Amino acid sequence: MAAFDWFKRKAKNITTSTDEKKDVPKGLWHQTPSGKVVEHEELKRNNYVSPEDGFHVRIGSAEFFDILFDEGKFTELDANVESIDILNFKDTKPYADRLKEVKAKTKLTDSIRNAVGTVKGTEMVVSCMDFAFIGGSLGSVMGEKIRRAVDYCIQHKLPYMIICQSGGARMQEATYSLMQLAKVQAKLAQLSEAGLLYIAYLCDPTFGGITASFAMTADIIMAEPGALIGFAGPRVIRETIGRDLPEGFQTSEFLQEKGFVDFIVKRTEIQDTVAKTVNLLAVRA
Repeated sequence: MAAFDWFKRKAKNITTSTDEKKDVPKGLWHQTPSGKVVEHEELKRNNYVSPEDGFHVRIGSAEFFDILFDEGKFTELDANVESIDILNFKDTKPYADRLKEVKAKTKLTDSIRNAVGTVKGTEMVVSCMDFAFIGGSLGSVMGEKIRRAVDYCIQHKLPYMIICQSGGARMQEATYSLMQLAKVQAKLAQLSEAGLLYIAYLCDPTFGGITASFAMTADIIMAEPGALIGFAGPRVIRETIGRDLPEGFQTSEFLQEKGFVDFIVKRTEIQDTVAKTVNLLAVRA
């Protein structure tokens, strides 16, 4: 055998077919802001809270409903209500095109979903925002779906919960979006007059008109650990008042200290905490 014959190929080129190549599945690992790396299935088993550092990974309505409702079973309400381009609005692209793209990408019809089911055996209605749908923004559909959820609660004498995660009002709907603040508050007043409980659970982020209205007017206000909650962002506030902000400003812990939040509730404990709160405070018909 000639020297170095073992370096010579007997068959030319790579013969593994494309179908046989194994790629690492996307989303198998998740890295938290502190640099901790968590296996996705372990994260899912822990309600998308990193067991390494307690970081709450942002999730949507599908995951929240699975966490809250018994055995993940629920009935979705008003699923056919969806956003349209009321004003023929155009910014960097037509609003109609933006809606078409985000609906195809998220498989959602708007930034909030309504569901009814049992939480530890107690029936209730939960509305959950999806940040993936235009930043969980408040538009005419969100206001309308909350209105319908409240009416359902009043009709069936059920407690109500809103899971908030939003950047604020949707600019593409202009005044239509801002008018939802008054609309929702009027409906929540009717819910209160009916003696029914309203719980708000504030996630990261909860900002703008959501914070300026129904996120902060619940009977019980809960928040995830470390969630950013406010009206305007810290940069805007800093530039407006011309001074540095306190450490931890606008976190859920800071707001609890100032009396704006009742409880900090880990997502791993949210089902038990909501069930206990409802059983203690809900008025029996």
